[in-house]
Formats: sequence, structure tokens, C-alpha cells
Amino acid sequence: MGIRTAVPDDAPAVAALRAHVLPFLVRGVASTRQMIAEPPPDRHWTAFVAEVQGEVVGWVSAFRNTSSTRPVGEVSLLHVHPEHRGRGIGSGLLDAALDHLAPLRLPLLRGRALAEALPYARRRGFTPSREERFSALDLGSLPPLPPAPAGVRLISLAGVDPRRVYEVDAAASVDEPGDVPTDALAYEHWLADTWDNVGLDREASTGAEVDGVLAAISLVKRDGARMWSDYTGTVPAYRGRGLATAAKTAALHRAAASGVTVAYTGNDEANAPMVAINERLGYRPVASQWSCLRETA
Repeated sequence: MGIRTAVPDDAPAVAALRAHVLPFLVRGVASTRQMIAEPPPDRHWTAFVAEVQGEVVGWVSAFRNTSSTRPVGEVSLLHVHPEHRGRGIGSGLLDAALDHLAPLRLPLLRGRALAEALPYARRRGFTPSREERFSALDLGSLPPLPPAPAGVRLISLAGVDPRRVYEVDAAASVDEPGDVPTDALAYEHWLADTWDNVGLDREASTGAEVDGVLAAISLVKRDGARMWSDYTGTVPAYRGRGLATAAKTAALHRAAASGVTVAYTGNDEANAPMVAINERLGYRPVASQWSCLRETA
């Protein structure tokens, strides 16, 4: 077994590993290659893969969270192929990620773990903090698209100025439930992570306009016939009008019309409004994980 820094040519193997271990997280080969080849600016981002006889069997990324005023290091998506667990591969990947973050001297680290991995997370000093639900929707059973709410125009985001989309995302995510606030989302980082991501389906991604103001968005990231609802949110001043439901429903219908057959999404269990929207649309829970925190100072 060997652990090394990931390179762009690892993208096909990494995407295949993720689809096998975490099928509810949608990131295709092209977006995985982009992530490795063009790491987010100013984030001290890197990723490591574990190999056994030349086969990629594990992955982890590590970076500084630049979307929060709270200084946090992220240990993201640590996963190992089931046939290779129990051999120290996960520990080796975690050690590599922690060593990478150590020079930054961040007072808090955050990782995520499936329920079965919580005992290991605790042994490594990470305390479970918040439960997150993953859900799936067969788009063949998608409810009909209802008329837009009165005075609301539902539009594809393909032709919208990205700064308008960013402003909705930044305003709507400030009070999103979580253990690390998203209160410092810079435009250049959002562009790199979201708008310029090759997996973003701008045609299917949908906005809700009220009197010409973009008030809600639902973003779609896609890998073939699978999609991920990357973010759905409404500017606080426009909440309570059904805009998020309308935007997300329209985005799902646009995605289905272009060949998507299954949609996945994830929510903090405390995000009751979004959980309720997803349940009304027919999403069913398929997995859960925990956000886990480790204080270093």
C-alpha cells in the first residue's frame, strides 16, 4: 500500500471509487480532474490517494475553509474501498491530510463520517457534531410542474450574470444550519467552486425572479444521468413564498428533460424547511453522515 498526492490522471479511478463507496455524492471524471488540476485559490488545497498494486483504493482532500470567518481546516471525503478496509489505509490518508494542514495551525478541524465510522472518528479525536441526511429521487416519479407562484418568473441560470447568482447564494447561506457558518463566501472562491465547475448544468439550474430581482436559486451539478442539487436557497427577505420549492421543482424538471434519471441531495437534519421541501418532492433518505469536529488548540 502506498499513499501519494493525487494527480489529474487519477480522476477516472477516483470518480469510480467514489461512485462505488459514496454513490449519493455526484462528481464525474471531468469535474474530479478539474478539482485536482485547478485547486481552489488561497485554500492550501491538496488531495491524497491510496494505492494497492497500482489500484486507487482510497481518497482524502484537505484544505483551509475560506467561506467562514471561523478559522477551520477541512478533512474532506475520506473513504476507502470496502475490500481494503482494516489495513491502516484510512489512517494513512488521515495522517497525510493532518500533516498537510498542521503548518496552518488552525484551531479547529472538521471532517465527516458515516455512522459506522464514528467510533474510528472518536478514536482520532473527532467529536460528532451534526447529522446530515442524503436523499434520492427517481425523476420518473417527479410530481408535475405546477404553475409558478403569482408574480414569479422561473428562469434558467444559463444566461444570468453569475454575480447575481452568487449574491443569492451568499445571502441565503449565511443562516444555513451547520457547525461552521458560511459568512465569508468570496466571489472568486464561489466562481471557482460553483460557477466554473465543469459539472454545473447551468441550463437546468434555475432561478426565481420577483419583480426582476433574483430571489431564489436551485443549482444542478450533473454526471451523466445522475445529478446533485448543489444548493437551493432563498434570500431571507423573500422567504415564505414558495420560491425555493418552485425553483427546485423547475430545476428537476429541466434536468429530467435532458436525460437525468436520478437526483441526490444532502441536508443538515436541522434544516427543517429544506427537508420538508425534499419530502414533498418525493425524495427518500438513502444515507446519513455526521459532521465531526476536532479542536487543536
